[in-house]
Amino acid sequence: MRRFPFNLALLFSASTLIISGCSLLSQQTSGATEPVAVSQTIPAAPLELPGGIKLIEQIEIAEGEIGIPYSKYELPNGLTLVLHEDKSDPLVHVDVTYHVGSGREEIGKSGFAHFFEHMMFQGSENVADEEHFKIISEAGGTLNGTTNTDRTNYFETLPSNQLEKALWLEADRMGFLLDAVTPEKFENQRETVKNERGQNYDNRPYGLVWERVGEAMYPKGHPYSWTTIGYIEDLNRADLSDLKKFFLRWYGPNNATLTVGGDFDKEQVLNWVAKYYGSIPRGPDVDDPEFIPVELDANRYISMEDNVALPLIFMAYPTVAARHPDEAPLDVLMSIMGQGRTSLLYKNLVKDGLAVSASAGHGCRELHCMFTLTALPNPASGKNLADLEQVIRDSLEEFETRGVANDDIERVKAGIVSDMVFNLESVSGKVSRLAFYETFAGNPNYTSDDVARYENVTKEDVMRVYEQYIKDKPAVIMSVVPRGQLDQIAAEDTWQMYERTLPEPDDSELEVRYAKDDFDRSVQPPAADFNPTVTPPELWRAETGNGIPVLAAANEETPTSVISLRIESGERNDPLNKLGLASLTVDMLNEATMSSTNEELSNRLGKLGSQIYVSAGERFSSVTVHALSDKLDETLEIVRERLLEPAFNEEDFARVKSQRLQAIEQRKTQANAIASSVFSLKLYGRDNPWAYSGLGSKETVESITLDDVKTFYKKHMTPKAASIVAVSDLKQAELMPLLSKFDAWEGGPMVKTEIAPFPELESGTLYLIDKEGAAQSEIRVGKRALPYDATGEFFRSNLMNFPLGRAFNSRINLNLREDKGYTYGARSYFVGDDLAGAFRAQAGVRTDATADSIIQFVNEIKEYAENGITDQELAFTRSAIGQSEALDYETPFDKIGFLSPILTYDLPDNFVEEQKAILANIEKKEINALATKWLNTNDMIIVVMGDKAVIQDSVAALGYPIVELDEDGLAVSEPQRPVLD
Repeated sequence: MRRFPFNLALLFSASTLIISGCSLLSQQTSGATEPVAVSQTIPAAPLELPGGIKLIEQIEIAEGEIGIPYSKYELPNGLTLVLHEDKSDPLVHVDVTYHVGSGREEIGKSGFAHFFEHMMFQGSENVADEEHFKIISEAGGTLNGTTNTDRTNYFETLPSNQLEKALWLEADRMGFLLDAVTPEKFENQRETVKNERGQNYDNRPYGLVWERVGEAMYPKGHPYSWTTIGYIEDLNRADLSDLKKFFLRWYGPNNATLTVGGDFDKEQVLNWVAKYYGSIPRGPDVDDPEFIPVELDANRYISMEDNVALPLIFMAYPTVAARHPDEAPLDVLMSIMGQGRTSLLYKNLVKDGLAVSASAGHGCRELHCMFTLTALPNPASGKNLADLEQVIRDSLEEFETRGVANDDIERVKAGIVSDMVFNLESVSGKVSRLAFYETFAGNPNYTSDDVARYENVTKEDVMRVYEQYIKDKPAVIMSVVPRGQLDQIAAEDTWQMYERTLPEPDDSELEVRYAKDDFDRSVQPPAADFNPTVTPPELWRAETGNGIPVLAAANEETPTSVISLRIESGERNDPLNKLGLASLTVDMLNEATMSSTNEELSNRLGKLGSQIYVSAGERFSSVTVHALSDKLDETLEIVRERLLEPAFNEEDFARVKSQRLQAIEQRKTQANAIASSVFSLKLYGRDNPWAYSGLGSKETVESITLDDVKTFYKKHMTPKAASIVAVSDLKQAELMPLLSKFDAWEGGPMVKTEIAPFPELESGTLYLIDKEGAAQSEIRVGKRALPYDATGEFFRSNLMNFPLGRAFNSRINLNLREDKGYTYGARSYFVGDDLAGAFRAQAGVRTDATADSIIQFVNEIKEYAENGITDQELAFTRSAIGQSEALDYETPFDKIGFLSPILTYDLPDNFVEEQKAILANIEKKEINALATKWLNTNDMIIVVMGDKAVIQDSVAALGYPIVELDEDGLAVSEPQRPVLD
């Protein structure tokens, strides 16, 4: 199972906390209720199978049991087809998974699998360049593709009447891609991939950890010794012939699984699949890759400098491979060592204030797994990485004495169960699981086998795998330190990167395979002759005993509940001299209570398999629960205890405050966050607390005391400011008694916040923030605009913006990403709430393209404001947004997203009907008037964060007055008006 020890991008988002049981993120989603569902193979219903399609098996799940019914077929060309019917929503999900990832690449040719994922969206023989996104978007759908070490998948979710279109599109790029691949497309996507690497690896704190650890862990030439994104030098060396050969080797139908789920007619789908896929020739035979154990001869210490605020120690042990019998007990060991607040690393490092974060992971892939232990030191403790390494090793020794408790195994099993059930809430989740199991286990019905692996784990198994793979075994130990602080590493490097081998020349001829059809593939299939019936969820309203309003809807497809308790008190309520107080108060609700330690609460929650998310936003603080409905009562009791009985201990506060200060320092390394924050300050002014980052600043957080937190809690965390949004399979008569837990909550009236006057915008000014050594520049272009209105000018302006910057194939994104190759993605938005709003266009771009990216942004916005929308763009907007409603209410969280604005903005229950009417009737004249009104670039400001030494001259040549700012948005220079020739 795939386990990540931490998400470095989210690590320091201290205002959003997760209280959960052992969260088991996995390539394979596992779990079941107790007892495990018993599936059965049943005789196939009489059905004539077209095109030589063969039925392999048909699986049904008994009522009351949890599993995914499906039918599995095979085409004569080797394509595997898995069908899952789900009539609950008028939508379908199509997934094509190819059993090829970066693990199939050759040494010196890294990044090909991911590169090819990009090329698959660049048009095929019967689908024009950039048309794949447009066709699916116009049909009201969403789509994407992903690549990892072991597989590449492409998927669409769209209204059920558009299924044939999706099948046609996927078939065309499976069988008719190569003749449409041009040198121009190749070069453009090479630049896009390099931008993606810059954004997600080179320019992200800790972004190169996995690359460096992989190099040290695996022997030279092992396909896991490089990351999926690949090396820049390999991408630069690749040519079009290399890429075509990769496609011909791995993209045959016999190396693919087509999985379709949702509301469809099975006989019709079989006919479509036979028509569009049956003639695609079989590719070369593909064998499963062979697992070869990885062994280290000694500890391998490695280190690197990075643009980070905190050092990191990362210890990685080689273990087994996915679905090995020892994977499950190693996952239990992972949970004991470093998952949640019951873990040894939390107790020995985080709770004691030695580290701001510490965790364990067990990342499992097809060829190998790594058991990882990580920590980031708390500077206030005075401990360095060598000290943390020793504490981690002491914690491993402590495990030997501590052993395995019943609760340890129970928490992991509960997490497996709940994760499995939560995955059933969407058709895409079910399709993804079926596709995964078929690809890697050869059996879509692997769920019960997967669950059994964890049901059968014993305490002895956990101790055995510890001794076999971890105890006294060599590891890769990586130190990441801030630039200029190599003296802080855990130990001197004992391993050096070998010289990478260049690939041998490949002079083999391309053996292109061509399909022969008796129909015209260039004819795009129309939508089916029916319109999906989309019905917004039926709502009911109630109040708790102390007057908290409840807005709820039923979701009877899974035995799950999502409850969002919102308190209208957040960053707006922060005093300017104590910014961060609201989110720090919310953080303290994640600590001990009057009745329980945090560890006890975490253990209780883990054994329920429930998830509780506590967060502070600009306007609302919220507690959101995701639970199996039969565990909801116990889960809400934990919420009640945390919310109504916080202990506010001094030691907890000191630790939370210290973590917050480190999060603030770490945020200074994140160019994307800083650029957005400075843009917000320029728009809304330094007198409005919500214009700042919710984390606060070093100075304001240092001034916050525990008494400040207690006062804020008493004044603002009141039931008079609360509301509840709920989606559950429980009836109103069943749910309301559970919510009565909050009846005893008392408090004063809600405190409203005054809004300070906004500053006058220095329109036309370019604000430059220096980030030395930045691999990319972050650009923001925009102005203040409209507050939120569900059916007024705000809503209409978002319709206006759709073809400019909201859709993937918008003018802005097609220009900067697809045509120029400057960025991984560029967008524009109208954003707003009850107080204010803004128009913002943004992207992270190549450093050398900074100046021209600004020109392209401004030109696209200006041209649209002056000349308006085209007839084709208006038709596209109406179709794409109008048909997407089929996807709006599928999951409990989708329904929560629909309900919440109704409470927040006091909207009528049928506001979406008015929105549909506006969309259907809005005319070019109105859209063009809105574009003229809101997209005048002369009214806008520009914020750029990048390497000043590299970009200053080219940016200055644009002719804007330039003001240099620091990372807090304060001027460090007088406005500079360039002298132009």
